[in-house]
Amino acid sequence: MISRFDIPSKASSDQIRKLAAEANGQYTAVYTKSTELKLVHNAFERMCQVADYSGAVMVYSDHFYVEDGRQTEAPVIDYQEGSLRDDFDFGGLLVIRTEALREAASMMREDYKFAGLYDLRLKLSELGRIVHINEYLYYEVKTDLRKTGEKLFDYVDPRNREVQIEMEKACTEHLKAIGAYLKPGFKDVEFGYDDFEYEASVVIPCKNRVRTIGEAIRSALDQKTNFKYNVIVVDDNSTDGTVDVIKSFADDPRLVYIPQDKTYHAIGGNWNAAIEHPKCGRFALQLDSDDVYSGPDTVQKFVDAFYKQQCAMVIGTYRITDINLQPLPPGVIDHREWTDDNGRNNALRINGLGAPRGFWVPLLRRIKFPVTKYGEDYAVALRISREYRIGRIYDVMYNCRRWDDNSDASLSIEKENANNLYKDRIRSWELQARCHQGV
Repeated sequence: MISRFDIPSKASSDQIRKLAAEANGQYTAVYTKSTELKLVHNAFERMCQVADYSGAVMVYSDHFYVEDGRQTEAPVIDYQEGSLRDDFDFGGLLVIRTEALREAASMMREDYKFAGLYDLRLKLSELGRIVHINEYLYYEVKTDLRKTGEKLFDYVDPRNREVQIEMEKACTEHLKAIGAYLKPGFKDVEFGYDDFEYEASVVIPCKNRVRTIGEAIRSALDQKTNFKYNVIVVDDNSTDGTVDVIKSFADDPRLVYIPQDKTYHAIGGNWNAAIEHPKCGRFALQLDSDDVYSGPDTVQKFVDAFYKQQCAMVIGTYRITDINLQPLPPGVIDHREWTDDNGRNNALRINGLGAPRGFWVPLLRRIKFPVTKYGEDYAVALRISREYRIGRIYDVMYNCRRWDDNSDASLSIEKENANNLYKDRIRSWELQARCHQGV
């Protein structure tokens, strides 16, 4: 009834074709880890049963991690249309309907060294449903012991570039197959039709950042420009002395302080408060409350890029540092995988588009940020990229400080799953919009 094979997660296309040729049961179990797999009693039977009930082409399940003799629950999330990340966590065990495996393998036209399994599951998703069984059905040894904040930048690590190029190609072909691919071509932007007192605003949303907010504000106020700009600080009910630090800059007329009321705002709502303020400039430029610009020319470079590249959004480059501005691996994050031709398609595969970000405010006021504390910038960037060019600056624009108080430094598995589920949902909505746009 079921055949079992061990296949690495970065398998080649040839390995997948060989797997499809050798599979001889109704279902094929694929284990992608190099560590020992231990099954809960009747696990394979249960996975095949759910596949039968649901008609799924592939099923996967929650499981347990074993670490130093201890076991912990490792729940995973539901697969959906927007689950296009090549690092989507299925766990190590996949059970695939063999008939679908063979058909999907026959659809694979490229010869990948690393993206074979990724290409296979995209092809499977074109054939039918991929179903998550929220039952704990096996044990696997946990091998990646890093905190969440230490894994965030794996996909932009230069050492993984060859792999990423293949993954992008596989994803792009999938988008073409399902009608969600966007050809090169963008709407024009018209910067002069709205009257703004300020050409640019640095926007700093914050909550309980007494240790770092002063350095962020000073970094923004120290910019040198040939135009008028201001700094908008939106405080979301801080209780740790942050407000006192903000008010210590009150003598500078360029500072705009917005205290939020007690209702729910999160980062997205704080951004909306800034861009809707009458003193917001033509371009809104992001600076997180625990980061600092790399030099006094960052704001000028942003505005120059908007006009030179005729874009509705600009994304810069940043350097990872510790709290004391000492460089940390992987160093400079420049997202050079972005291209005018394919960046907005590849954006559906990766979990972020880079930083710092600048936005053309008239468009942003129409789109607005979702009121959430995670993924709000990614949602807006995807929406903008659907129609408008996103410009790039490959100079280091700011220092992104990683420290224990970062919101994503060390997440529980439940919180990490919730974040990933939401970003997949954002991708699903954008995917659906692009499919409808192409009709």
